[in-house]
Amino acid sequence: MNKITLSVDDDKLETVLTILNNLKDGLVSNIETNGKVKARSTQYKPKTNTIIKEEHSGTNDTSGKYSASAYRERLNR
Repeated sequence: MNKITLSVDDDKLETVLTILNNLKDGLVSNIETNGKVKARSTQYKPKTNTIIKEEHSGTNDTSGKYSASAYRERLNR
């Protein structure tokens, strides 16, 4: 197993630990520090994909032509 040693200023340690803790599961097996730090254990969670219904996906016009009024209507929703 390989080791990486980082030298980080005290005021930036929490930020670096947050970044390391949010890496993909399994990339880092152990993180050790020589100081006491309040490391948050928040894991990155990507946004869930939502289903876009066909009537909301565009102008709902099968001709494929641009419609300025339909664009303005979508902006106002």
